[in-house]
Amino acid sequence: MNDVLFVWDLADDPDGNVQHAAEHGLAVDEVEFAFADPTSWTDESRSSGRPITFGTTHTGRRIAVVWEHVDDDPLTVYVVTAYEVGD
Repeated sequence: MNDVLFVWDLADDPDGNVQHAAEHGLAVDEVEFAFADPTSWTDESRSSGRPITFGTTHTGRRIAVVWEHVDDDPLTVYVVTAYEVGD
């Protein structure tokens, strides 16, 4: 998943996805890295029904990324939120 385009809201949008991730202590680069992690895997979120990808950030944190599919070529995703998960 190295050729993924990520759609991010403006960083100062209080309701945007950058802020949703920041509320969980995650930066945009951590989320993108974990999503593209070759060992990541995707499932369906039990709460929202959206795709959820589990991966590891460049700092070693295991996180979940909830996202929406935007386009296939290239794969484009809108990150809804991201948060740290346990083992």
